[in-house]
Amino acid sequence: MKAVIQDRYGSADTLEFRDVDRPVPGAGEVLVRVRAAAVNAYDWHLMRGDPRIARLVLGLRAPRAKIRGRDFAGLVEAVGHGVTGLRPGDEVYGEADGAFAEYVCARDGMLGPKPSGLTFEQAAAIPLAANTALIGLRDVARLRAGQSVLVNGASGGVGTFAVQLAKAYGAEVTGVCSTRNVDLVRSLGADRVLDYTREDFTREGHRYDAVLDLVGNRSLGEFRRVLAPTGTLVLSGGGVYEGGSLIGPMGLFFKRRLVSPFVRQRLLELPAKASKQNLAVLREFAEAGKIAPVIERTYPLSEAAEAIRHLEVAHARAKIVVTV
Repeated sequence: MKAVIQDRYGSADTLEFRDVDRPVPGAGEVLVRVRAAAVNAYDWHLMRGDPRIARLVLGLRAPRAKIRGRDFAGLVEAVGHGVTGLRPGDEVYGEADGAFAEYVCARDGMLGPKPSGLTFEQAAAIPLAANTALIGLRDVARLRAGQSVLVNGASGGVGTFAVQLAKAYGAEVTGVCSTRNVDLVRSLGADRVLDYTREDFTREGHRYDAVLDLVGNRSLGEFRRVLAPTGTLVLSGGGVYEGGSLIGPMGLFFKRRLVSPFVRQRLLELPAKASKQNLAVLREFAEAGKIAPVIERTYPLSEAAEAIRHLEVAHARAKIVVTV
């Protein structure tokens, strides 16, 4: 099969489009024929091995996972021992390393039926980004109807879903983005949109019940300044930033752990983990029209390296999707 392979850390130039063996599903796994896969900041971090401290987990000299890509939508090709409820031909979506390929093996617990009414491209844009937003708002911030939330990075892949999900939960939403994305974020339902090139959300006087940070471009003190006295700050730090750093946004996480025990505000990190249950929730939201993927552009599988380069260089808004 064709796949996008990486044998060493580096820029998009290190990615190669070549033939590899088709994976075979083991017990509890599902082989999926990929129809579309989304590009995420996750792919950039793995490609670059950045921050460098993460290489202790990702692989010291090269990424252990050789094929890039994380979330996908496609058709079940075969199922491994112990998998029930799925059969060849079923339309599914989910997460698994190695999605920039014609076939990918995914654990049964990390995929589910594709939302009806959505194309494969639209469905592929959901799993990682929307799941991250869902966990950040529902599980970490414990967002409730009537509360106020600020989304820093509202026009990105996770941010566009965060705005929609927060509105679905009945919150008052403020989105922070650049000038070119103001109309987009407003169209997603944000009650207020702040253009960070003209306004500093840390000094404009509002306090929020929750702040979901998807950029990592502010200090802990600045974030705390806009939080209500018992508000919740959710740190993700998963965005694309200037590479080559030792710890990257993890420095903000370290400070959070030092300060958190001594303040009333809840300062937390976002532990995004894929699950069949969350995919079912997101499918319900999508089928009810409460969330809709926003796709900036698509690339064929053979140009997946250019898709990641566009994410890195152009700071793409919403989602970029690779079609297979």
